[in-house]
Amino acid sequence: MNSILSDRILNMEESATLAMAKKARELKSQGVDIIGLSLGEPDFKTPKHIQEAAKAAIDEGKYFAYPPVAGYQDLREAIAKKLREENSIEQAKAENIVISVGAKHSIANTFMCIVNEGDEVVIFSPYWVSYAEIIKLCGGVPVLIEGTLENNFKATAAQLEAAITPKTKAVIYSSPCNPTGSVFSKEELEAIAEVVKKHENMVVIADEIYELINFEGKNYSIGSFPGMFERTITVNGFSKGYAMTGWRVGYICAPLEISKAVEKMQGQFTSGNTGIAQRAALAGITGDQAPSHEMTKAYFKRRALVLDLLRDIPGIKTHVPQGAFYFFPDVTAFFGKSAHGQTVNNADDLCLYLLSVANVSLVTGGAFGAPNCVRLSYAASEEDLVEALKRIKKALGELA
Repeated sequence: MNSILSDRILNMEESATLAMAKKARELKSQGVDIIGLSLGEPDFKTPKHIQEAAKAAIDEGKYFAYPPVAGYQDLREAIAKKLREENSIEQAKAENIVISVGAKHSIANTFMCIVNEGDEVVIFSPYWVSYAEIIKLCGGVPVLIEGTLENNFKATAAQLEAAITPKTKAVIYSSPCNPTGSVFSKEELEAIAEVVKKHENMVVIADEIYELINFEGKNYSIGSFPGMFERTITVNGFSKGYAMTGWRVGYICAPLEISKAVEKMQGQFTSGNTGIAQRAALAGITGDQAPSHEMTKAYFKRRALVLDLLRDIPGIKTHVPQGAFYFFPDVTAFFGKSAHGQTVNNADDLCLYLLSVANVSLVTGGAFGAPNCVRLSYAASEEDLVEALKRIKKALGELA
C-alpha cells in the first residue's frame, strides 16, 4: 500500500530546532547530563503579574466561551496603542490587529492569505527555520538573499532589489534576528522600504518577536515609515520579551484587507486564541514592564560572558549579536576533522558530535540557510553556559 500521507507533509522538512531539542530530551530521559542550548526559549518564569491575571480570569469564569476569532477587543486596542506609541505605527487600530496562537501561527496565516502558487517570497538569510517551509506549504517559492558574517549577517537593500522578479510577492526578515541576533538600523530599513515601494503589489513581513531583547536601544519598525503601513505586516507576540512561550500568543498588525483575510483564515483553522492566555497577554502589555527590562539586562550580561568564552576557543569565528539571545558562530575551521570515531564534514555533523561527545545541544546553521554556522542559545543560566562552553572547547580541541 502506498503512503496515505499527502505530498505536502512528505516534502516538508522537520523543524531543526525542535528536532534537536527532542534528541536532547531523549538523552536526558536516559540519564545523560545534557545542557540544552538549542531552543529559543527564555529560561525565566512568566512575570508574576501576568500569572495573576490569568488566575483572576479563571476565577471570573467568563473567559471559557469561544473568544472572538481576531481576539478580544481590549487586547487588540492595547496592542494598537502600543504600536502607535512605541513603534510609531500611527495608523494602527484594533481592526488591524489579529491575535493568533503564537507568532509562527501569525506568519503561517499571513502567507496562506497572500501567496499563490508560484509566487516568490524573498527571505533575508540567515532566517528562522520555519519561514521557507511555510512558504513552500502555501505553494510559494523561497528566494534567499544571504548576509555575510562581515556585515553581521545582514543582507542589503541592493541584494533585495536584485532578487525581485515579476513573481515576487513579499519579503520577510526578522529584527532582532533569529538566528544571528543582528538588528537592522533605521537607515538599513529605510533603504529596504525604498526598494519595496518601487514594486506594486509587494509587501513586507517584519518579524519583530525579539523586539524587547534589543541591546542597541530603539527598535525601528518598517511599518512606521512613510508609505509603508499599507505594505507591511508587522508580526510580534509575547513569547520572548515576556517569557510566555508556552502561553502561545502572537499577533499581526496589517492593512485592513490583510487583517480581515487573516481573520477569515483563522476562523476556519483554529478560531480565536485561548481566552485565559489573552487575559494574561493584556496584563503583560499594559502592566509593569520592569520584568522584561530585567530579563534583557540578564541576556546582555550573558552575551558578554559567552562572547569571552567563544573567543577563547581556537577556530571559532563570531560577530557580536545586537539583540535576541543567540550566537551564530562560523565553524568551518573544524570541517574535515575527526575524533571519537566521528568525522565532521559540515555543521550538521558538528552538532551531532558535540551532542554525543560534549553532551551539549546546538542547532545546525544549515537549517537557517547558513551551513557554515551553528546556533547557540544563551537563554540559559550562567552556570550552564560556563559549563557548556567548557565542554565545547574540550570537544573541539580533540578534533584533528
